[in-house]
Amino acid sequence: MNICVFASGTGSNFKAILSSINKKYLKSKVSLLITNNPDCGAVEIAKKNKIDHIAINKNIYPLLSQKEYSQKFLSALKKYDIDFIVLSGYMKMIEPEVLKKFKNKIINIHPALLPSFGGKGMYGMNVHKAVIASGVKISGITVHFVNENYDEGKIIFQKCCEVKSDDDEFTLQKRVLKLEHKYYWKVIKMFEA
Repeated sequence: MNICVFASGTGSNFKAILSSINKKYLKSKVSLLITNNPDCGAVEIAKKNKIDHIAINKNIYPLLSQKEYSQKFLSALKKYDIDFIVLSGYMKMIEPEVLKKFKNKIINIHPALLPSFGGKGMYGMNVHKAVIASGVKISGITVHFVNENYDEGKIIFQKCCEVKSDDDEFTLQKRVLKLEHKYYWKVIKMFEA
């Protein structure tokens, strides 16, 4: 598959995916990074790995209509002949036109067991804080298809980890991140022909 990664942050999952490609665990190739945050760590990872990257956000393109804005994404995806999109800490909703064109070809990883601890505002440390505050004993990861609602796409894969009595959001995040890096590429592999 020809993959485009969408990322907004440090890009640790992006790095883990590239590592799995370099180790030949995946046959796919990442040809493009799209980000809303041109200063994020994922851009540095793309540069280091000679992967083209494009920043698209409303600050860069304030005068575009909604249709023209969506077209920026679609044009980039078409130019790079992308057939699969992997979200790696991307903090924006995916444009409806992109969702339509890539139906069941966009996946995301969430740092909790959906449908719990998902939805608007539930990302990163917010998720881990909510998990700990709730008193649940198990957290984990969910890989799901992306649709027009935050974290509501069909679940593809889940893996659990323990929430320990002395956990804070940072210790829990470390444990969950290990799962993300270990399993996200395996889910991508399920889609390889």
